[in-house]
Amino acid sequence: MPRSVETLDSDVLGPYLEAHVSGFSGLRAVEKFANGQSNPTFKVSAASGEYVLRRQPPGKLLKSAHAVDREYRVLAALADTDVPVAKVYHLCEDRDLIGSMFYIMEYCDGRIFWNSAIPEVGKKERTAIYDEMNGVMAALHQVDIEKAGLDDFGKPGSYFERQYERWSGQYRASELQPIAAMETLINWLGEHLPEDDGRVSLVHGDYRLDNMIFDTSGPTVIALLDWELSTLGHPFADVGYQCMQLRMPAQVGHISGLRGRDLGELGVPTEEEYVARYCERMGIERIDNFGFYVAFSFFRLAAIIQGVAKRAVDGNASNKNAAQLGEFVEPMAQLAIEAIS
Repeated sequence: MPRSVETLDSDVLGPYLEAHVSGFSGLRAVEKFANGQSNPTFKVSAASGEYVLRRQPPGKLLKSAHAVDREYRVLAALADTDVPVAKVYHLCEDRDLIGSMFYIMEYCDGRIFWNSAIPEVGKKERTAIYDEMNGVMAALHQVDIEKAGLDDFGKPGSYFERQYERWSGQYRASELQPIAAMETLINWLGEHLPEDDGRVSLVHGDYRLDNMIFDTSGPTVIALLDWELSTLGHPFADVGYQCMQLRMPAQVGHISGLRGRDLGELGVPTEEEYVARYCERMGIERIDNFGFYVAFSFFRLAAIIQGVAKRAVDGNASNKNAAQLGEFVEPMAQLAIEAIS
């Protein structure tokens, strides 16, 4: 009988955590967070405090997907760097315990902003929040990979070629029906992959506003979340991915965009201003051919969304609304085509 994505067996989990997590005692409740499409995530309440459990979804998974062990490794490696991350406590690789691999980390009490216009705050703080995101991204791309013990965390060089092959393959493996815009995009990207310029850094892979926890009283990021797609790669991939929100409509699935909004009135930087500030922090003059990086990010997001929709069809999606996400694959591809035309 397949195990549920929504619940965990507390009778099994409690004793295990007491035996493997230093100081853990008295499991009281395990509650799944409603948001998130990939790896099911739970708030664990105990007499000893609050924790977060992040697991792979049960069932058959696409190759290399839902790598919570890689998440655990990179979070542990970044503990003593300028990149704000949650402290991790334990990785359980025994898939028989709850039905899949999982890890435990600290619960960070702060604010998550789901709307990219951040209506919860005023203009001045909104500007500071966007600048903070920019600064954290630059700090991430300046991590000394060797010192952090991550020099074997991915293959250096030819990043976009490898990513293109990976996500084209993932898309094909989860394809439910032909989508003309995706075919056009896949063909174009394959013919326009940039030459390797030698830049290699740790990249997050899903760098966006709602994957960050901000301090309750200010614009400081206290934890960058969701490291499933992190690897050694090209830093401009994260920059292009972050800038997608400036080009997206107000609502695409669970992702909100700023297309058509008055950025000046909001206090949000334009794409040109955001990229220029990143370049200043990184000590580089500019990013040439930026449209490619944005288009590639839309392509990769479309492939990820298609995978979520396929899991819904297979019955092991993390979010109950996952099936509807498939409707957004074509719009993502159209936005990518717009970026390169």
